[in-house]
Order: sequence, then structure tokens, then C-alpha cells
Amino acid sequence: MRRSSSTFARQVLLVRVGRRDGGPATDLASPEHRYLDRQRRRYGLDRYERAEIAAIVPVSPALAPSTPVDDDAQSMSIPLLPGERTTARRAKFALVNACTLASLALGINAIFVAMHGEVRLAALLLIACVVFDGLDGALARKFGVASPFGAQMDSLADMCSFGLAAPVVVYASLAGEAPPAAAAVAAALVAGCAAIRLARFNVSPKDGRFFCGVPTTMAAAVLALTVALGLPLPGLVQLAGVALLAFAMVSSFPYAKLARLVKLPPWLWLAPVVGALVDVRLTFALVVVGYLVSGPVLWLHQRRTA
Repeated sequence: MRRSSSTFARQVLLVRVGRRDGGPATDLASPEHRYLDRQRRRYGLDRYERAEIAAIVPVSPALAPSTPVDDDAQSMSIPLLPGERTTARRAKFALVNACTLASLALGINAIFVAMHGEVRLAALLLIACVVFDGLDGALARKFGVASPFGAQMDSLADMCSFGLAAPVVVYASLAGEAPPAAAAVAAALVAGCAAIRLARFNVSPKDGRFFCGVPTTMAAAVLALTVALGLPLPGLVQLAGVALLAFAMVSSFPYAKLARLVKLPPWLWLAPVVGALVDVRLTFALVVVGYLVSGPVLWLHQRRTA
């Protein structure tokens, strides 16, 4: 009852403010006005200060004025697509977000497939998630339709695909090779570190050269490729690798972005290609270890040169 009376009181104040400030007039003889006026007198609303009245926001649209009481409410509405809103830009914006949703859908289906024991197929779906996750960002920059909405959509899709689907696939792949409790802890660790990594990325200033910690996309790609390739490692070694990758996501070590990696000397790219032709599993393991070690090495180098 107290909450209801508070709602009526706020609506009465809004009608009075609108009338004083030149807002939409309310018919004094209407039943609505008479009802609100009775509520105003009943609860002694004349004692409110002007500043308090201005801060009140309408709670129920049923008795509120048909037009906005305050112009600041309109300024709070942010368009999903900033800038010129032509048909072409809207189509490009829709295409970019369709890639994000495709990544999300593939991640959800990876969970379903892993639940049925098809862990390698689930790992391939995760790899497809990584492809679509990179595609939406590249298209948004190319088309000039990057937006805060798209950034938040991408972050939420990453949490579903890489923070939830990847740990489920890893847990399913460890069935029979590691104790279920230990596998569950490792999977939960990946999910928690992915959430921390994504939240920190959203609120941290961006560095065009390095990532702060291993990105969730990279971690999910490593986990998915590990499952897809079927590395012949003992269960405890796999658990240690999963835990190490999870902690690397929330570390402060700088890891080079892809734009810097492609500028490496060609012979460095030729070595893993040749190695993959000889033994793809060993080459993949060496590349992953090398990338993980590069973070602490760069961190020590920056400290010495600072």
C-alpha cells in the first residue's frame, strides 16, 4: 500500500510540474485530474521542494502526461547505429551483428554437441566461432559501422562462446582421462577468468600493439584445436595446461596482436608451416608454448628498458 501511494504521489507531482513549466496542460474538470488532486491533498505533497520534484521520474505511464515532461529524457536515448542512418549503412550494420549472432549460435550448439559426446565436432564449431568473431570486428571497421552496441554484443557473444562453450567442450574431452572433480574445477576456472578478462577489456584503455593477457578468442582457439587435434597428453598434463591458459587470460603480461605478428620475418612463418607438414601436433604445441612464454619475456624486456 505504501508503494502504491508513493507512485500516485510522484505522478501528481509530474502533472503539477508540467503545468507550471508550460508542459502539457491537464483538464481541471477531468476525473483523472480530480483523482490526482485528491491524492496530492491526502499525502501532503505541497511540502516537497522544487529540486525534489525535478528529480522525480514517472513510474507508471498510465497516468503520466502523453508527452515527455523533461527534455533530458530524450537525450538519454542512444541510437544503436551512430552517424548517418541510410539503408546501406543499416544493411552493413545488420550484417556485422549477424556475424556476432552466428558466433553465439555456434557456441550454443557446441555445448549441445559436446553433451552428446561429439567433442571433436564441438571443437570444430568453436573454431568456427573464432572465425565469425574475427569477421564481425573486421567488417565493422571496414564498413565504418562500429558502435558501442556492437561492442557490447560482441562481448556477450564471446562470454557465451568462449567463456561457457569452450569450458564445456574441454570438460567433455577430459571425460575418462582426468578426475571429474578436477576437470570441473579447470572448466570453471576458464569460465571465471574469461569473464574477468572480458570485463577488464571493456573498461581498460586500448593498446594498439599488445593485449593485456591472452585474449579469450585466442584461448578458446587453443583449447578447441587441442581437442580437435587430439594431443596425446596425460589427463593431468591437460588439466595443468588448461589452468595455465586460464591464468594467462587474467595476467598483466603483454601479448602481441595479430597485426604485429604478421609483420614478423617470413622465415619465422615458414618454420611452423614446414613443422606442420612433419608433425602437426608437435608443431602446434610448440607454437602455443612459444606464444605463452612471449608474454613474460616482453614484460621483462619492458621493465628493463623503462
